[in-house]
Amino acid sequence: MAMDAKQVLGAFLTLTMFTMLINMIKKDHFDSVEVVRIPDFSAVQFDAIKVTEKSLVSLPRFSKEPWKEDGLKLKSCWTRPGHKAKSSKGFIIFSLTNGPEYHISQIANTVVIARHLGATLVLPDIRGSNPGETRYFQEIYDLEKFVKSLDGVVELVKHWPEELSNQEIAVVRVPNRITENHIVEHVEPIFREKGSLRLATYFPSINMRQTEKKRVDSIACLATYGSLELQPEVHEVVDSMIERLRTLSRKSDGQFIAVDLRMDILEKKGCQREGGTGTKSCYGPLEIGVFLRNIGFGRDTTIYLTQSRWHSSLDALKGIFPKTFTKEGIMPADKKGKFLKSGSSDFEKALDFHICSPQ
Repeated sequence: MAMDAKQVLGAFLTLTMFTMLINMIKKDHFDSVEVVRIPDFSAVQFDAIKVTEKSLVSLPRFSKEPWKEDGLKLKSCWTRPGHKAKSSKGFIIFSLTNGPEYHISQIANTVVIARHLGATLVLPDIRGSNPGETRYFQEIYDLEKFVKSLDGVVELVKHWPEELSNQEIAVVRVPNRITENHIVEHVEPIFREKGSLRLATYFPSINMRQTEKKRVDSIACLATYGSLELQPEVHEVVDSMIERLRTLSRKSDGQFIAVDLRMDILEKKGCQREGGTGTKSCYGPLEIGVFLRNIGFGRDTTIYLTQSRWHSSLDALKGIFPKTFTKEGIMPADKKGKFLKSGSSDFEKALDFHICSPQ
């Protein structure tokens, strides 16, 4: 059967493209995609961490370790207010609770409310996880930096006002990322009636958060990113630990992995399966190691764990990644007495939060 010119040309192009495809496959022009299954080590009891991802994920096999590329430089999200806040005779009192991952939000929320009300902010104390355990603000955070950052934003006093000594102060619970409408409707009336308030910030679930655009964004942003820093001694310990980790990570250009894995907490939670589906909700050190290896991290990768001291259950992770360290392994020897053996976890939480935050 005769073929016209178009059929001949079409057959030629098809054959050519097929040949090119074969050559590309031979030369590994495509990254292969591997289905990585986090194994179910049912025969061994591991300490576990809580995760939400399913145990079966499809991930590309990288030609190099999957370190995050350098992002764009961050720009300031606030401008200092052009006028001082209105003034009143009342005070706003609050405490920093639940660890440093919540402190920033508590600061931002309270500053926004105090500025709106024209109230004077009382320097907060820090409440520990144990009942009655408190610390002065300046034991962990830089007091001078905090005061300077809020100058012209809100009035601030460092000590408990004498006029409040014999007063019963009303406690008001407020949601994180409070809106101006909420302040007007639920906080301001009580403040005008009582004169002073103690605020307690709570954190609604994601689906309960309001998404309205707030006029107070700039003030909240300043308080969030421009007010809270570690006091010099704590900052020095964080810097020395990070520098140690970067020195151990020369082959990865100073990059390391930080994993929030603490045995004292994880042993209490256990490792259970969700809703009878057979899907694990938490994973142990060995499973974490297998996962990191399967997504492309090499044996020479440095891993920092928030665990204070070495625990035997971590041996499995160290078998995959020999450069796995706890705080005790990288903290300067002369700082261990204060930061690891004080009997309080406040310093450790502060160290972990800043080491695990993007650098």
